[in-house]
Amino acid sequence: MKKAILFGSSGFVGSYLLDELLNNNDYEQVIVVVRKNLIINHPKLKTLIGDYNSLPEMKDAVIADDVFITLGTTKKNTPDQVEYYHVDHDYPVLASKIARENGAKSVFLLTAVGANVNSGIFYVKTKGETERDIISLDFEHTHIFRPSMLMGSRKENRPMEKVFINIWSVINPLFIGKLSKNKGINGKDVARAMNNSAKNQTEKVKIYHWREMNDLL
Repeated sequence: MKKAILFGSSGFVGSYLLDELLNNNDYEQVIVVVRKNLIINHPKLKTLIGDYNSLPEMKDAVIADDVFITLGTTKKNTPDQVEYYHVDHDYPVLASKIARENGAKSVFLLTAVGANVNSGIFYVKTKGETERDIISLDFEHTHIFRPSMLMGSRKENRPMEKVFINIWSVINPLFIGKLSKNKGINGKDVARAMNNSAKNQTEKVKIYHWREMNDLL
């Protein structure tokens, strides 16, 4: 029986992933690191109250076999690029580093399609640098999930995102062959793919786009 730790459990994909992990019989315990208590009661759930700044002090409690990271922000919520980088890069890398030092074997990271350290686009470059720096921690298995448009209903009110989701619903069938990585995918399906990928780990580093995630559903 293994232990899993999840960073980002209150987010769109993270909330679905928490449900998946709690119902995964491979895990005897699921640890979440959150800024405030979740309104969830489950015998397998262990909650650690903390954030990036307090994480080093919590090091002795950040112990698990598998590390799941769905942390992230938006330009609207975090317009300052320094703070944005802090959330999207620094926190995931620090969480992975501490868990790795404590013996974690695998890491499962949510980024985005097109992640590239050489990109001139800040968002894409940040995702690429996060991937690069987590891969460099040399886990036995590193799983990177790169969804395109995340479909589904969020708790937050994002009118412009709803517009793009409607557009993607129409153009999704046009993304075929090499373009399939741009297909929109439901946040719940991304979470299910992340959970299922932990059941059969063989590759050192594996990248999942739409097709690879869809194959795990």
